[in-house]
Amino acid sequence: MFELTIRRRFSAAHQIEGYPGNCSNLHGHNWLVEVRVGVNTLDELGMAFDFRKIKEILDTVLNKLDHTNLNENPLLNGKNPTAEMLAITIYTELKENLTRLMETEPNGKSTDMQILSVDVWESDNAGVRYSERDIN
Repeated sequence: MFELTIRRRFSAAHQIEGYPGNCSNLHGHNWLVEVRVGVNTLDELGMAFDFRKIKEILDTVLNKLDHTNLNENPLLNGKNPTAEMLAITIYTELKENLTRLMETEPNGKSTDMQILSVDVWESDNAGVRYSERDIN
């Protein structure tokens, strides 16, 4: 399997409602998002998948979050905007968009592509990874 990684950044504010500390105050981050996609086969060019296509889909999702107050962002649907909630939200949006893309790929090339994980970093030292794999 080939594992592709795409990194993108966006800026947004949030506050963690109910948190017993400073994170309950409105503050912002320059978030880093890392997406890992697995592909089993290479195409005729020797590529697992076109990075550009994955970047375009990720940018579409992140543009909905960029420079917003995440507490008021409809993409999070009223959920507390923790890094964990951002990771699962971005994962879900990407999965829906990549599924649509795979349906339109010529020769079914992307049918073996799968999102492995989404990492969301709120600082250089604190981040979270979401995947659909169980820990058991």
